[in-house]
Amino acid sequence: MSQIIQWFPGHMAKAFRLMRENLKHVDIVFELVDARIPLSSRNPELDEVLGEKPRLLIMTKTDLADPERTSIWRDYFESQGLTVVSLDTRGNKTPQMITKAARSVLADKWRNLEEKGVQDKAIRALVAGIPNVGKSTLLNHLVMKNVAITGDRPGVTKKLQWLKTPTNLELLDTPGVLWPKFTDQRVGQHLAMTGAIKDQLINLDDIALTTLKFFRDYHPEAITTRYHLSESVWDEKSDVVILLLITEKLGFKDDYDRASERLLLDLRRGKLGRYTVELPDDHIGEVVDG
Repeated sequence: MSQIIQWFPGHMAKAFRLMRENLKHVDIVFELVDARIPLSSRNPELDEVLGEKPRLLIMTKTDLADPERTSIWRDYFESQGLTVVSLDTRGNKTPQMITKAARSVLADKWRNLEEKGVQDKAIRALVAGIPNVGKSTLLNHLVMKNVAITGDRPGVTKKLQWLKTPTNLELLDTPGVLWPKFTDQRVGQHLAMTGAIKDQLINLDDIALTTLKFFRDYHPEAITTRYHLSESVWDEKSDVVILLLITEKLGFKDDYDRASERLLLDLRRGKLGRYTVELPDDHIGEVVDG
């Protein structure tokens, strides 16, 4: 990939500052990661910001992810000592699952409070994650009404807000935050594929080619079926030629930028099936710029 993806918008720096200022007011952090890119969607700067605050790792968008790979990732994160919940955030059991897991993480602290006579104390949680990881969708289902704006693009949540749930959670919503620079460009590619980076900041054809390269090795039938291509194209054609063939099949003539946009929209909306780009042993490098 020729494009170097990096930035640090001012609202993201502000979000980190607000997190630090409010961390003392919460009992636990709900860290959301996208089940399709569990490593690339973990912000490495959160560790410094959150310190030793108890944490629940929530793998979102499992309805779009490869279930076998989701299971592998869950085992991996649990082996790192994390409490993990993997779910489709729109599921009916989501509020109960999250609340039960949070109480498990805080079991010792809550037991001490009960011994001191404190009963039915609400759990206060800071909800953090990268843009477009599904925070607003999760919050709406926890609160059981539309209190957070949702969208299939990054940058929807702009400020912090407290929300209360029927299951006795008090949630501090925070804007999605990225980090200044990806030293391993695969991280930027994966974030762009899933829509965590605004399309205006990337070359869509570069990311479309990255997507085709991934499906060439992972599940080529998803591409050939969706765009009515011959299965033999993978043996005969380069990814560039396949993108041009898709452009033609879509009726876009030679407008491969438009075809790239369609390919990425199909990917993000599950039209190419359930997929997970990463595995724990892929050895994606450190991604934070010091």
